[in-house]
Amino acid sequence: MSSKNTSFNNNIKAILGRPEISVLFALLAICVWLSIASPYFLTARNIVNVFRQFSLIAILAVGQALIIITGGIDLSVGSLVGFTACFGAMVAKSGASPLLTLIAILGMGAVVGLSNGLLVSKIGLPAFVATLGMMSITRGFSLLITMGVPIHYNPTWISVFGGGYIRNVPVSVLVMLIIVAIGYIFANNTVPGRNVYAVGNSEKAAKLSGIQVEKVKIMVFTITGFLAGICGLILMGQLEGADAFYGNGYELDVIAAAVIGGISMSGGEGNPLGVIVGAALMGVLKNAFVLLAVPGYWQTVVIGVVIIGAVSIDSLRRKGTA
Repeated sequence: MSSKNTSFNNNIKAILGRPEISVLFALLAICVWLSIASPYFLTARNIVNVFRQFSLIAILAVGQALIIITGGIDLSVGSLVGFTACFGAMVAKSGASPLLTLIAILGMGAVVGLSNGLLVSKIGLPAFVATLGMMSITRGFSLLITMGVPIHYNPTWISVFGGGYIRNVPVSVLVMLIIVAIGYIFANNTVPGRNVYAVGNSEKAAKLSGIQVEKVKIMVFTITGFLAGICGLILMGQLEGADAFYGNGYELDVIAAAVIGGISMSGGEGNPLGVIVGAALMGVLKNAFVLLAVPGYWQTVVIGVVIIGAVSIDSLRRKGTA
């Protein structure tokens, strides 16, 4: 009996010791405080809005998490969301079928992600440099497509991904839950997912084990590009159009959500399931600024503080276990 109790206690300690669990407790504490500070926080309308607001960040953070686990980073995700939205709106406005528009958006996102992966794995560019350059390229193409003027199109059935509801639940939220679940299963229950962790822990050891490191890197960047295409599709449907500056600044929020959710910036550690907690915390904090009438400029400050804090905690935790 004592051995069973010891095993149970050890399991509880292991669960409570996970970084995303501590973030979950912090999120719950903030929610309790906001429910007291503002009578509007717990209203159904506000809760739905919070979920819609952080759903895109959570979707992108799943891909970003995989990249960070391999030891890389993707700074182009925000501008890629805007580019795929503009590209899709242009295709839709040209009279293409909704299905062709859907394929064009998702395909373009995957192609740009693939390009990032090739630059990093084949050319050997640092992920920071490659994706920083791609961020500028995709933002520039967005401006060229729109000429600085938003593109509007006649809504079709693909608009349901952005503006649709299923029993009062936004479709974008359902898409987020599905993608986070798939990301969790992929990372924990598939061979390619386990290879992602192996590459992040040690590229040299992974190569010696027979893992094709270059293919793993190309895979995670392509997945992230595809997810950026999904977010572009959702944004395009929500606003029934596209603007060159859609997704502006998303990269910081996405990195913050991943790191807060327990993804180690050192690579090789973390769980994609935790990103939804990190994204939710970001969404609730932004909602708090609105409800409490705090100047929006403080949002940028708080996000920066949260990123530094999360990375610092991760660094101290790793030193403590070293």
